[in-house]
Amino acid sequence: MTVWRESVLVVGVVTVGLMAGLYSAFSYAVMPALRRVDDKTFVAAIQRINVAIVNPLFLLIFFGGIGFTAVAAVLYRDQPMLWWIVAGAVLYGVTLVITVAFNIPLNNQIAAAGDPDRISDLPAVREAFEDSWVRWNIVRAVASTAALAVLATGLATQ
Repeated sequence: MTVWRESVLVVGVVTVGLMAGLYSAFSYAVMPALRRVDDKTFVAAIQRINVAIVNPLFLLIFFGGIGFTAVAAVLYRDQPMLWWIVAGAVLYGVTLVITVAFNIPLNNQIAAAGDPDRISDLPAVREAFEDSWVRWNIVRAVASTAALAVLATGLATQ
């Protein structure tokens, strides 16, 4: 049981860490780079990223963060490590709520704008998306990084 329990927890930590890295990379590299492109390029790039990212590996990692940490919490329910896992799961859960409540609707909105070659007001489409999406992504990056830090601290002190 110990190897199984530890393995589930490690996979939870890794999946949370991968998501923290993804959100952070968008915060410090992808979105700052896209801020420097014209409106048509921005809208087209975001639309393509939003299609490409929804794939089985991403979904496994995205949902794995909460799934594996939740299973780990059950497996560690009688251990001091439980509270580190619960804290990490709650912080990661915050990122899921933000994603569903803010980032996905913005992604859907920019997708619904249609083909960038046919959008009559590209600056308005970009303006309705960019600042809000970036702001919420930074919150996700901070929350998921905090979740990773809490889980890693728990592992280190176990």
